[in-house]
Amino acid sequence: MYTESINEIIAHFIGLFESEVEMARMRIRYLGGRADEDSVRLPPSDAPVRLDPPGHVELSDYTPGVSYRAPHYGFHIEVHTGKLLTPRHHDPDDLTGFHFRHRMTSSPDLPPDRLPVQHELIIHTGPGSAITHVVQSNLLQDDDYLDMTGGPRLFYDLSYVNQRLAEYWLKGDALNPFSDFHRTDTYEGVKALADRAHEAISLLAESGVSSLGTGNDQDFVAAGKELDGSWVNGKSTTETLKMDEAMPDRGIAKPHEEPEGVEGSASQIGGAENSLTVAAGANVLANEFSLVDSGVISPVMAVMGNYQQVDSIVQTWVYSDQDKVDDIFTKPADHHATVANNIATFARTSYDLPPATATTEDGTPAFPSAWRVSVINGDVSFVNWTEQYHFMTDNDVMTVTTTGSSASVLTGGNVSLNLASFLGLSLQYDLVIVGGNVLDMNMISQLAVLYDNDTVKAGAGAGAGATVQTSNNLLWNEASIHNIGLNNRFDTMPDYVSKAVQHINDRNGSLPDGMASDSLFAGKQGLNVLYITGNIFNINYIRQTSVLGDADHVTQAASTLLKNSAGANVSIDTGSNVVGNSAHIVDYDSFGAKTYLGGQLYSDAVLIQSGIVENDTSIAHLMTGGLANELVAFLHDDATGSHSTDGVFNNGHDWSWASAHPADVMQTAVA
Repeated sequence: MYTESINEIIAHFIGLFESEVEMARMRIRYLGGRADEDSVRLPPSDAPVRLDPPGHVELSDYTPGVSYRAPHYGFHIEVHTGKLLTPRHHDPDDLTGFHFRHRMTSSPDLPPDRLPVQHELIIHTGPGSAITHVVQSNLLQDDDYLDMTGGPRLFYDLSYVNQRLAEYWLKGDALNPFSDFHRTDTYEGVKALADRAHEAISLLAESGVSSLGTGNDQDFVAAGKELDGSWVNGKSTTETLKMDEAMPDRGIAKPHEEPEGVEGSASQIGGAENSLTVAAGANVLANEFSLVDSGVISPVMAVMGNYQQVDSIVQTWVYSDQDKVDDIFTKPADHHATVANNIATFARTSYDLPPATATTEDGTPAFPSAWRVSVINGDVSFVNWTEQYHFMTDNDVMTVTTTGSSASVLTGGNVSLNLASFLGLSLQYDLVIVGGNVLDMNMISQLAVLYDNDTVKAGAGAGAGATVQTSNNLLWNEASIHNIGLNNRFDTMPDYVSKAVQHINDRNGSLPDGMASDSLFAGKQGLNVLYITGNIFNINYIRQTSVLGDADHVTQAASTLLKNSAGANVSIDTGSNVVGNSAHIVDYDSFGAKTYLGGQLYSDAVLIQSGIVENDTSIAHLMTGGLANELVAFLHDDATGSHSTDGVFNNGHDWSWASAHPADVMQTAVA
């Protein structure tokens, strides 16, 4: 900017200089080289002439297009005398300034023409909307093949695993009455979602049902105007469950800890340990999202229309864990069955802002005498729409044997995480006036799907004594909605709110009657007011889906050397998977005092917890007639040169995972 200013000065000077030179040339041509006559000169004066102006003149840069706006003037008028004092400059944003302390007192003896003039109300711009759309998705295919005997590769058809996963996903999704909700930013779209949720929840509450009547292993429903408490698998409880304490032992797949140092030298007596440890499961899928939303911070809110709030938690898990293990194997001492938990918490508490402490000269609480007004024309939206997805398959085919030394085989142990958090902060106001309606929705949907049907066989000549763990899986759905602002804060609309709106529209700077005397504003010298002409919709929607297929086929073969099998310690784990979803919402609806309502209050809350245990008996069949179908499709040479385009991937929307590639580059490990 400084360089541009100098360029302007130089260009201006050059242009002026060229004009003066041209004028001199024209004058010389006109006079023909003769000097000016004395008659055209001014008469001499005896007084000295000062060519430069008196005083110091500061040289400043040339700045074209200067815009000027007069500052706000605050006039102190002495009402009793009508004397106008010196105007003072004040910051219009300063609520404690002189211009917000109106010391004018009315006097019946003062003529009407000497009454103080009401200043025009200055309108400020309020904060805007905040909309976030987050989609996190992971797609992983880790189907490994391992043969420690060096024999020919055996192909098993495991395509049924993906089919079962799709079926279980659809079954679980059908138990969610809000599964077809799609993200939207318009008031009409959000209103349609709120109306649908209100109708569904009201129907459940009025019917008084405690289940959906599906006959599933877990089927629980709680609906009403408000829910408060915690539920675990459909039962109310005060016990707090922690996922860290319920995590299964992942064996060799868990992260390594730093070794502890020992003093002196380390020694080992005897040969290497003859052991074989196999971990084909131990996968972890987890979605985690936390949200803190303050919206608009204000202890007092006035809503001219309706106030509608919806809280919803829908949790579903579906799993199949039907394993086929030969009788020659034994279960370890810490063998556990698959555990599935739906954990939900609803809470509603209050938070009060620190009280104002301004007082008058006699020590009594002061009341506001002026206000600062910000206006938002139209609707204000606070939308946080988050979707998290995991799709993973870890179908391993292995033939393992002892080697006479310590061997560890890890074909699982995958970890896939979606982590996100959001903190919504806003400006603080003493009063928020909403000209339309308020929609406040908090919705959490969680679905966990696991297919862990494993097959563990013993080959001919394989020794006994191997321990096999095929279960010990954990499915975990945890959700909580914590609203700040009690439902008893609603009250009828006072008269001064409509007057305040009229004053704002008329640009009337005086406080309306009744506002300054409201006990909620005691201790404040001035009020910071936000007026929203339209509606407010505050939407927090979280959808989490985790799907894992871990159907392993393990065969223990006899070692080619007899000494390698003697006294061998064999441990095989095809389970110990974790499929988890965790979502938490903290929504600040109010900061303590009061919410005035001109319309109706609609409050709905619902909890749906479902669980399905499948007993699928599908097994992997050995393919002896040729290559796998996917290999045939990949290697097929189409002589006609035609290419089919009939393949369809139903991705629902614009999710990027539809075109994702498997994350495991080394699809197969062959030993």
